[in-house]
Amino acid sequence: MSETPQDTGLITVLVERLEKQRLPLALRLKDKVDRGERLEDLELRHLQEMLSDATHVAPMLERHPEYKDLAARVLHLYKEITDKALENEKRG
Repeated sequence: MSETPQDTGLITVLVERLEKQRLPLALRLKDKVDRGERLEDLELRHLQEMLSDATHVAPMLERHPEYKDLAARVLHLYKEITDKALENEKRG
């Protein structure tokens, strides 16, 4: 598909945010929940924001299938964090 200048700019910003902010935070959260720890309120808000952002880029992914694999991997990571965080909460 043809890439619009708007998409190019947005993709650049999203990938940079993923590399510098989202992925490092997600990996820290994953480590924390894997240790059996519970997430704090601020961490849960960050996770919610990451999931919301992922939902909002879905239409762009339809126009740019070359990013679908990356998006799927990121969403899988978010799901792992969420599932483990819920498990940790239930254990108390």
